[in-house]
Amino acid sequence: MDNPSILVVGSANVDLVVTAEHLPRSGETILGHRFQTFSGGKGANQAVAAARAGGRVAMIARVGTDGFGKRLVGDLAASGVDTSAIAYVDEPSGVALIVTAANGENAIVVAPGANSRLDAAAIDAAMLAMTEVTHVLAQLETPMDGVLRAAERARDLGATFILDPAPAQPLSRALLALTDWITPNEREASALLGVDAKTLNPFEAVGALQAMGPRNVILKMSARGAVVLVHGAHPVHVRPVPVTAVDTTAAGDAFNGAFAVALSEGRSPIEAAEFAAAAAALSVTRRGAQPSMPTRGEIDAITQNDHSSELSFEARPARP
Repeated sequence: MDNPSILVVGSANVDLVVTAEHLPRSGETILGHRFQTFSGGKGANQAVAAARAGGRVAMIARVGTDGFGKRLVGDLAASGVDTSAIAYVDEPSGVALIVTAANGENAIVVAPGANSRLDAAAIDAAMLAMTEVTHVLAQLETPMDGVLRAAERARDLGATFILDPAPAQPLSRALLALTDWITPNEREASALLGVDAKTLNPFEAVGALQAMGPRNVILKMSARGAVVLVHGAHPVHVRPVPVTAVDTTAAGDAFNGAFAVALSEGRSPIEAAEFAAAAAALSVTRRGAQPSMPTRGEIDAITQNDHSSELSFEARPARP
């Protein structure tokens, strides 16, 4: 691929998925239903989401020399992702164990494997030649020093750095200060802020997150849409597209990938979030991570039905 504008730095895993009536409780053994394997990993999911949404996308990742690794790279390439910066290493490929309940909820355990080799040195080597990148996406399933180096290199390039803080963990001030967009869901936002998710006020939360260092914030709220806080503006609620969810595994990844594409095309942040919300809604109507990512045509078709933003909460000014 010539001069990709969107670079994804992150994980690539094979998802081992079992469906069940409900998620097992601690110590409980339940009988599941269908077992399937899918290509996944938050980084790879976002790369596929962005490519299918119409972006010119490259990915930096590490996979094993096993059959899973070859499958992961092949599926990325088949979706239109430039895989030239993905290296094979002497580690097992990353694996995610996923249980999906009948109501669409899921529980996930990830064994990082080869993803643990995506450190700062790997990022340095891969990003040297990527001079045309305008948007860099990262997540937290790979070593934190690599994530920080990706943010630093994005700043050097003048690229927009979009951080999905998942799985939730403490973030350094240095990383937050380099983050142009942070996009947690409610659970991740609660962890970052040290508050109970049940008492989280969306408009207060985005202001508090912005005060931690990121320039802009999107709080992803699943079936309740998203709250977008742009630097210097008031938060805005972007309403969801109503759908019946069957698998929410990669909805946040669909959102981030599509959001980066819309921004790269010059759309406003609110318009980009609406586009991303449509992509996320489509993704939850299908099973699997990467197989659920919608095409550009599908996203355009649903956004043409006037799913514009509206305020359904009390809007409050962002905190200084």
